[in-house]
Amino acid sequence: MKKFRKVLDGLTTSSPGATVGSPSCGSAAGTPTAAPTPKEIDVQETLVSENFQLCKTVRHGFPYQPTALAFDPVQKILAIGSRSGGVRILGRPGVDCYCQHESGAAVLQLQFLINEGALVSACADDTLHLWNLRQRRPAILHSLKFNRERITFCHLPFQSKWLYVGTERGNTHIVNIESFVLSGYVIMWNKAIELSTKTHPGPVVHLSDSPKDEGKLLIGFESGTIVQWDLRGKKADFRIYYDEAIHSVSWHHEGKQFMCSHSDGSLTLWNLRNTTKPFQVTFPHGKIQKDARKESCKPILKVEYKTCRNSEPFVIFSGGLSYDKAGRRPALTIMHGKAITVLEMDYPIVEFMVLCETPYNNEVQEPYAVVVLLEKDLIVVDLTQSNYPVFENPYPMDIHESPVTCTAYFADCPPDIIPILYSIGAKHKKTGYSQKEWPISGGTWTLGSHTYPEIIITGHADGSIKFWDASAITLQMLYKMKTSKVFEKPKPGEGRAAELVEEDPFAIQMVSWCPQSRMFCVVGISAHIILYRFSKYDANTQIVSLEVRLQCDSDDVISPSENENNPSFSEPSSHSPQPHHQHQHPASPGSRTPEGIKDSIPCLKVKDRAVRVPPGYQSELVIQLLWVDGEPPQQITSLDINSAYGLLAFGNCNGLAVVDYLQKTVILCMSTLDLYGSTDPYQRLTRSPRRNRQSTSGLTELTDNQQSIDMERNKSPTSESRENSFTRSRSSSVSSIDRDTKEAVTTLQFGESYGRKNDVLPTPCLWVGTSLGVVLLIPMSIPTDQEERMEEPVTMGVSGAVLMLKGSVLRFSFLDCMGALIQPPYEVWRDHNAPEDPDRLRRRKLVHFSPSSSQDACGDGHLAVVCSERQAKVFLMPSQSCLFVHNITESSFVLRADVVSVCNSVCLACFCANGHVMTLSLPSLRPLMDVNYLPLTDMRIARTFYFTNGGQALYLSSPTEVQRITYSQEMCDNLQEMLGELFTPIETPEAQNRGFLKGFFGGNAHTFDREELFGEAAAGKASRSLAQHIPGQGGVEGMKVAASGVVGELARARIALDERGQRLGELEERTALMMTSAESFSKHAHELMLKCKDKKWYQF
Repeated sequence: MKKFRKVLDGLTTSSPGATVGSPSCGSAAGTPTAAPTPKEIDVQETLVSENFQLCKTVRHGFPYQPTALAFDPVQKILAIGSRSGGVRILGRPGVDCYCQHESGAAVLQLQFLINEGALVSACADDTLHLWNLRQRRPAILHSLKFNRERITFCHLPFQSKWLYVGTERGNTHIVNIESFVLSGYVIMWNKAIELSTKTHPGPVVHLSDSPKDEGKLLIGFESGTIVQWDLRGKKADFRIYYDEAIHSVSWHHEGKQFMCSHSDGSLTLWNLRNTTKPFQVTFPHGKIQKDARKESCKPILKVEYKTCRNSEPFVIFSGGLSYDKAGRRPALTIMHGKAITVLEMDYPIVEFMVLCETPYNNEVQEPYAVVVLLEKDLIVVDLTQSNYPVFENPYPMDIHESPVTCTAYFADCPPDIIPILYSIGAKHKKTGYSQKEWPISGGTWTLGSHTYPEIIITGHADGSIKFWDASAITLQMLYKMKTSKVFEKPKPGEGRAAELVEEDPFAIQMVSWCPQSRMFCVVGISAHIILYRFSKYDANTQIVSLEVRLQCDSDDVISPSENENNPSFSEPSSHSPQPHHQHQHPASPGSRTPEGIKDSIPCLKVKDRAVRVPPGYQSELVIQLLWVDGEPPQQITSLDINSAYGLLAFGNCNGLAVVDYLQKTVILCMSTLDLYGSTDPYQRLTRSPRRNRQSTSGLTELTDNQQSIDMERNKSPTSESRENSFTRSRSSSVSSIDRDTKEAVTTLQFGESYGRKNDVLPTPCLWVGTSLGVVLLIPMSIPTDQEERMEEPVTMGVSGAVLMLKGSVLRFSFLDCMGALIQPPYEVWRDHNAPEDPDRLRRRKLVHFSPSSSQDACGDGHLAVVCSERQAKVFLMPSQSCLFVHNITESSFVLRADVVSVCNSVCLACFCANGHVMTLSLPSLRPLMDVNYLPLTDMRIARTFYFTNGGQALYLSSPTEVQRITYSQEMCDNLQEMLGELFTPIETPEAQNRGFLKGFFGGNAHTFDREELFGEAAAGKASRSLAQHIPGQGGVEGMKVAASGVVGELARARIALDERGQRLGELEERTALMMTSAESFSKHAHELMLKCKDKKWYQF
C-alpha cells in the first residue's frame, strides 16, 4: 500500500521525485506536477502489482475450422480438434475446456482412452500427444514425434494400452500408451500385401481390431486393398483387392461382416467366409438412368454400421449424393431397414460419430444419437425417434451466426436485468427439438462462490444484436434483436446503401448500453444510430427519424504545434454544418441535383408507417447522416448517451452532433474546427479538395488471415496516412478516420464536471476527445423541472476548457478526491408502455453522483483521467492542473483503454497494438502490470477487445470464438474452483455374459496378450531414428493442480480406496468360495477313489 500526498500550492510537494513547473513539463511515468491551488489531495492507493496476473479463463463459441472429433462413451465427454492445433473438450453445460498444442499444427485425429481420463491427439506435424484430463486444465504428459513417416490413421482398442498408428507409406506401428515409446513390432506394407503385387497400396486409411478376435487387425489402404493381419502369426489371414478407393470401414459387432465406403459413392458389405468378392454392393443415392447406367455419385467419406437388439441395424454415412443435382446441400444419410432418411446440413460435414450404449465393439451396439461436426456448427441427432429430431444445443455455438463486428462486456450488472432479458428472449426460442436430455453430459461443474451478474453484448454484420448471460464463466444466450427491422428492405433497383457499403448495410460498429436505465444505442456502418428503450409490453409505434448534415465545408490540413496552451473560445463561425431534421422520413424525389449528384439523402430508408413491436428493446429514435454534394456520410467514430440528461452525442471525422432524444431535436451540429472558436491550438492551412471516401469493407471481413499490424507498431495513426493507419474508435470498432486531413471526434463522455476554471459548482458537461489529442469541455444548461425539460431547449456553451495529450484521445473517467470512481448520472428505468395508473405521477427519477457530495474534507473538485493512444494524464478540476502524467508507449499505440474496478479499487487498463496488456494505478499512474500477452494483433482482436470490472476482459480470438481473460490475481487463484472437472470416477460397465458355447467357439479374444507380442522382450526396440519421445509438462501441471485442489484429490483418492477395498472384499469372498468348492471337490474325489479302489476294470 502506498500513500500519495500532494500539496498543490505551487511551492512544494511531499511526493518524492516530484517536479515543480507547468503541467506540460511532466513526462516521466507517474510524474506528479505542481499546480496552484490551496487544497490538499489525500488518496490512499491500495492496488499493488501483486494484485495482478494475466491468464486465460474460458473460451466460448464454435471451434474455428474444426478437423477431428472423439467421444468417450463412459465419461460422456466430447473432444473437437481444429486446424490451428486447438482441442475443445465439452461435457455438461459449464464443463467446457480449451487446450492448445504449442506447435499450432492441425489436429488430424483424436482418441480417448475410454474411462481413463486421457486423450491421444495426432497432429499434422506427425506428432502424437497424450493429454491428462484428470486435472481441470489438461496438460500433455508425453509426445512422440515421427521423423521419417507421416501419420494418417490411429486406432486404440478399448481397454488396451497399445495404440496402432498407420502411416502414409502404408506401414503400421504400435505405440505403448503408458511409456509413449514405439514397439519393435511393425507391420510393413510389403509384408501385408502379396509379394506379387506390383503397386504400392497407398496410405493406411483404416485400422481396427476384429470384434471376434483382438489378435486380428483389419488394415485398410487407400487404393482399395484390405488386409486382415494375424498379430500372433505375423501373417495375413486374407487380402481383398477392390477397384474403388476406400474411405472408411465399419464392423458388424459379431465380427463376421464389415462394411466399406468408397470414392464412387458405393457401400460394399464383405463376409469373412468369402472375401473374393463383396457380399453386397449398394449405391444408396445412385439411381439407374434411362440408358441402364448408374448415376455418378460423390464419395461416401465415412460409414458406421451399428446393430440394434430389437430392430434392423443402422447404416449411417456422409456424402454419396449424385453429382447431377447442383446446389444440393451436404447431407447425412440414415438407413434403418428399408427406410432411408437424408438430413440436409447448412454447412459441409467435417466428421460424424454414432453414440452407442456400450463401449465394447463385440456387443449389440444400440445406437441412440449421432454427433455431426459441421464446418460451422455442432449438431446431435436423436436416433431413438423415427423423425430424427436434433437435440437443443446447450453450448453457445452460434455466436458467429452472422460475423461478429463489435463486443461489449458488463460485469456486476443490476441483478434483475438477466432474468428479465431471459424471460423475453425465451418467447422467441425455436421448437421441435428432441425431448431427451443432451447426451454429452460428462464432467462436473458447480456454481463458484465468486459469481456476479455479467452480460456480454455482440453486434453482428447483419445488424443483429445478441445479449449473453456470462455469469460464472459460462455463456448463455438471453435475448436477440434485429436492428434492420427499423428500415425498409432495399429494393434491387435502388441500391442507395449498396453504393456506400457493398454488403451488410446494417452492420453494427459500436454499442452503448446503460444497464440501470436500460437505454440502448447502436451505431451502424451506414452512418446511422438507433436508440432503443426497454419495455415489458408490446406496442404500436411510429419510428421517429432525425437527419443530420454533418459535413465539413472547410477542409484543413493540421500541423501539430508543440505549444500546449489552453485557448479560449469565441462564438462558432458561420460555416458550421447545419442540422436537417424532421419527425417523418421524407420521400426523396428532390434529393438529387440536376447533375444527378446525391445530396441530403440518407443511406437507408426508415419505415414511415406504424409498426407493431414485441416486448423487449423498442426503437425510440433513428438518426442518420446525409449525403452531401455527391459524397456519402463519413462513418460515426464516437458515441455517448446519458439517460439523466436525455442527450445523445456522436462524432465523426467532420465534427460533433448532440441530440435531445426527449424532444427529438438536434441541439448542436458543428465541425471540429468550429468547436475551438477563434483560438486554435493548431495552425490550420487550407488544403486540396477532399479525396474519395475510405472503403468500409474491412468491418465485416472476418477471415482468418490474421492481418498483422506488426508493420504499424512504431507508427502512430495520428501521423500516418489512412492506407497504413490502424484506425478505430473508443469502442474498438473500425472507423474511417481520414487522419492526415481531418480532426476526428474519437471519444465522448457526459458527466457532472466544471466547464471553466472559475466554476464553483459542477454542471452537466460533455467531454470531447479528438484524434489530435485535444480535450474539449462543453458545459450545458439543462432544465431541471420535468415539464420544462420537455419544452425548454437545452443550451450548450462552446467556451469551455481545452486540455492536450499526445496521440488520439481514447477514454475519459472521473474520480472524486478520495480516488473513488464517479459514475455518470442516470435515469432509473421505468416502462413507458406500462398501463397508466391515475393515482401515480409518471415522473423521471434521476440518480446523480455529484463530485462534491462525497468529499466534504476535500472541498469542491474532482479528478479527470484522460487516456490517449500514447499517454495518460490525471487533471484536477476545476483548476485543470495536470497532477500526473505517464507515457504509456513510445514504439506502439494503445488500442483500448478503460478505467475499471479491481479489488475494491480502480485502475486504468490498456491494451496496445504490440500485444501488451498493462494496468496503471489511479490517480498516480504507477505501472502495476505489463504483460506481452498477444505476440501479433490483428484487426479482429483490436476491434473486439473490451475491459470490464472485476479484472476481466474479452476479445474475439477467431471469427467464431470469444476468449475471456482475467488480469486479477484473485480470480486466477479462484479459477480452479470455477472451472469444471472433465473426469469423474465411474465404474466401467461390465461386458455382457457371452455364454459358454459362444465363448468356447467364438474365438479366443480374451486370451490375447498384447504385452507378449508388442513388449520389448518379444518385439525388441524400435529404431531410434523412427520417432523421438518428448516428455510433457503434464506431470508438473498435475502437481500444481493437486496442490491447489488437495481436497478434491483426497476425495477422489478416498473413492478409489473405497472401490479398491470393495473389489478386494469381493475377491476375498470369491477366493473363499473357490477354496470351499475345492475342498468339497477334493472330499468327493477321495470318497469316489475309496469306493472304486478295489473294483476291477470290467465292474465299472
